[in-house]
Amino acid sequence: MAMQSPYDQVTKGYVATRPRYPDQWFSKLSALTSRHALAWDAGTGNGQAAIAVAEHYERVIATDISEPMLKQGIPHPRVQYLHTPPSLSEDEMVAMLGGENSVDLITVATAIHWFDIPKFYSVARRVLCKPGGVIAVWTYTDMIEVNPEFERILRRLREACKPYWKPGAQYFFEEYRNLPFPFESVGLGCEGQPAQLEMPREMSFETLLSVLRTASAVATAKQHGVDLLTDDVVKEFETAWGGSDLVRTVKFKVFMLTGTVKA
Repeated sequence: MAMQSPYDQVTKGYVATRPRYPDQWFSKLSALTSRHALAWDAGTGNGQAAIAVAEHYERVIATDISEPMLKQGIPHPRVQYLHTPPSLSEDEMVAMLGGENSVDLITVATAIHWFDIPKFYSVARRVLCKPGGVIAVWTYTDMIEVNPEFERILRRLREACKPYWKPGAQYFFEEYRNLPFPFESVGLGCEGQPAQLEMPREMSFETLLSVLRTASAVATAKQHGVDLLTDDVVKEFETAWGGSDLVRTVKFKVFMLTGTVKA
């Protein structure tokens, strides 16, 4: 199943700077499924969502197209990391995941916009348990809430990033409001109306810069010889942040869709 990923551009820096998803989200998702035998975390990256899912399911299969990112996978006794190269057929993917009607929960954390979405959904419909299986996809926005001046600079950076967006990036920037999601709602977001959540995080200015520098479009621009985070831009961010030594609690907005296979 072919999908595109930014993970080949960043590994350790990406892993170290991404926010941690709240444990209560996974408790909510677990409560939506009738069984808790097998979960699939697609586009797992370093497995930060997979290990949280594993607290509620007997076994988790965590897949990604990027071998370098999988090497950063966080070990967990109930998580199995598997590489899914583009050459895998749909039938091979289904077999890898245990066959038809075998998966209780599918999670995709800030990744589905890089996928070959129709092929992914085809596999998801086949492997999800019917009835009772649930799919949940979510993303956090790049618009970190700090103060109006900071957010103005961030919006300007977003505009500068547009020429370097990868296919599917528009879904991320549209906060999944236009993401196809052909599943029956289970009460936590639906196609066209994602549920809005918040993800607080304590962050230093240096961590903020790492988040910005490892963003897909910024990394792609750098590969093309364009530095979107010049010293002047960094200085603007630093002033709006309140100084390089300040540690802030910031909020990431998150948008989630959940559903089950339509009858």
